[in-house]
Amino acid sequence: MSIYINDIPQYKTFTKIEPVHKGWSRDKKYYIETIEGKRLLLRISSINEYDKKKAEYDTICTVVKQGIPMSEPIGFGTCDNGKSVYMLLTWVDGNDAGEVLPTFSDEEQYELGIKAGHILKMIHSVPAPSKQEEWEIRFNRKIDRNIESYNKCDHKMIGVEKMRTYIEQNRHLLKNRPQSLQHGDYHIGNMIVSDIGALSVIDFNRVDYGDPWEEFNRIVWCADCSKYFATGRVNGYFDGNPPAEFWKLLALYISSNTLGSIPWAISFGQVEIDTMTRQANQILEYYEDMTNAVPKWYIEDSSGGIR
Repeated sequence: MSIYINDIPQYKTFTKIEPVHKGWSRDKKYYIETIEGKRLLLRISSINEYDKKKAEYDTICTVVKQGIPMSEPIGFGTCDNGKSVYMLLTWVDGNDAGEVLPTFSDEEQYELGIKAGHILKMIHSVPAPSKQEEWEIRFNRKIDRNIESYNKCDHKMIGVEKMRTYIEQNRHLLKNRPQSLQHGDYHIGNMIVSDIGALSVIDFNRVDYGDPWEEFNRIVWCADCSKYFATGRVNGYFDGNPPAEFWKLLALYISSNTLGSIPWAISFGQVEIDTMTRQANQILEYYEDMTNAVPKWYIEDSSGGIR
């Protein structure tokens, strides 16, 4: 093991340590079993990220008080003779939501989506700091950064101008948006389904504050797996069909996110470039070349359910 963890206080209780390779986080992750039979997740980061990781751990301690099914905080500190930061959390048992959703019925997928929407609403019940920068200013800066990054990259997408036009026509929607805590990467890749169908959320390492509706910017990953789950997630969050303004803003957030995804993917190689390009094309299809703010995956129903 390249990182020494024997100075972690709980280390003497560890009976099994296995690396975990899933996810995009730069953290080194390990599955842990203890003499008491507990199953834990150990995350190791560079000491340079101490302040960021301490803020993340403190936020997790706040979020878990909301009763959210998630990895619970166990310990935090430095290890490896002060060269690294560790975070110890409970292990969430179950299977990746994206892997098991297709094995469920349409109704079961929808109900899991409802649960995901309810959990997200609970996360958003934690308010943003009172001195938080205005959302309109902050997100417009992010839009500009994504556009500039895309313009500078070598890979170009067909239809991207339609997204850029939509963005410019709808920036005004960012004005006076409320802000709350955000998970930061809320989609099926960070959800676990237990053997009895319970849904839990993992990986809060991108936790942030912002417009709660922006948290839906990765729902495309959910929709690509199950339109029933994605529809349920929206309806569960709003306790029924969402307002029209939600769809207009979501299209703006997804368009901006898509523009930034290609420059991001380039550093990971052709496989990721192809993945993000396919997703961009799928998004244009969902939004009928940005002419319809309600995506085609959403199953509209006057009762707020599925037909």
